[in-house]
Amino acid sequence: MTTKITSKGQVTIPKMVRDRLGLKPGDEIEFVEDKEGFRVQKLVLESPFDKYLGFLSHMAGMDPDSVVEDMRGR
Repeated sequence: MTTKITSKGQVTIPKMVRDRLGLKPGDEIEFVEDKEGFRVQKLVLESPFDKYLGFLSHMAGMDPDSVVEDMRGR
């Protein structure tokens, strides 16, 4: 895929690329240099799993099998 650079140094990221990277307005991207050249990737400042830390802390010490059985209604 190709795109043109404007006189201000801006580019439009093609929709397919935005969709594949999960980019939304306001997201940040970063340019990472490696031996092949540069690559673009979505900048993720925190793990998407961080919001779940401690989510089950109230179940600490419980038997996992009995928790699953309770959830399944057995």
